[in-house]
Amino acid sequence: MTTELWVLVGLLAVIVVVTVVIAVRLLVRMTRLRGQLRAVGAPRSGRLAFWLAVAYLVCPVDLLPDPVLLDDIGVLVLAVRSLGAGVRAAHEDGLPRDRDEEPRRVGA
Repeated sequence: MTTELWVLVGLLAVIVVVTVVIAVRLLVRMTRLRGQLRAVGAPRSGRLAFWLAVAYLVCPVDLLPDPVLLDDIGVLVLAVRSLGAGVRAAHEDGLPRDRDEEPRRVGA
């Protein structure tokens, strides 16, 4: 193989590795946010984004081919934003922040 082809293969390998690392980091962050939602006793509808994003991530049918995880990363980013908004809303509503506390409204 020529040098140009090796450079192209190396560049594509780096792009694939970077997108996989980003996807894994987003999946870990999304899992932590899901745990926070559960800890504050947020409604189950707020956790639906987690399961939809995981299903899209493992689904073999994608908008873009699987070595390019840009569509998967986009879905994960939307889920992270949705879960983060749910956690912020739960904290603003006065729900407890610790897992040991029972879910309750402040002042109720």
